Amino acid sequence: MHDQNTDLQLRRALQSSGQRFTEQRAAVYRYLAGTDIHPTADEVFLAVRSDLHEISLATVYKSLETLVGCGLAVKLNYSGGSARYDGRMDPHYHARCLACGRVADIPGEVTDSEIHTLSGRAPDFQVIGYSLELTGYCTTCVPEGGLSPIRA
Repeated sequence: MHDQNTDLQLRRALQSSGQRFTEQRAAVYRYLAGTDIHPTADEVFLAVRSDLHEISLATVYKSLETLVGCGLAVKLNYSGGSARYDGRMDPHYHARCLACGRVADIPGEVTDSEIHTLSGRAPDFQVIGYSLELTGYCTTCVPEGGLSPIRA
C-alpha cells in the first residue's frame, strides 16, 4: 500500500518539470520519502527491488536524478564515497560520521541575521545560499579515549 498524497505530490512535481509519472519513479520516491537513512542509489535499488522485481539499477539512478531535478530530493555528495539522497525537503542539516558514513538529520535553521553576519566577513562575495554539515563520530564509532574538542 502506498500513500496517495505522496503520489500526488510526485505527479505535480514531475508535471511541472515536464517529466512523466512512472511506477518506477513513484517507488523510488515513496522509499526516499519514507526513510531517514540517507541511502545511496545501491541501497535504494535493493529496497525498491523487493516490490518492483524488474527495476534496474540504472532506472534507480535516473529516477533519483529526476527527483533531485524536480526539487523532491537532495543529492548529498561526499568525497571518496557514493552520493546519498535525502527526500526530506524541510529546513534541516546533517551530521555525518567520518568512520561509518552514517548521516543523521538535525532539525533547525540558521537565522537571516546569522547568515548576514557570516556573509559580512566576505565583502567581495554575494551569498545566495548555504548548507551546514557537522562532521564527527557517531556513538558507535567514537575512538577509545574520546576526542579532542572542536578547534576553531
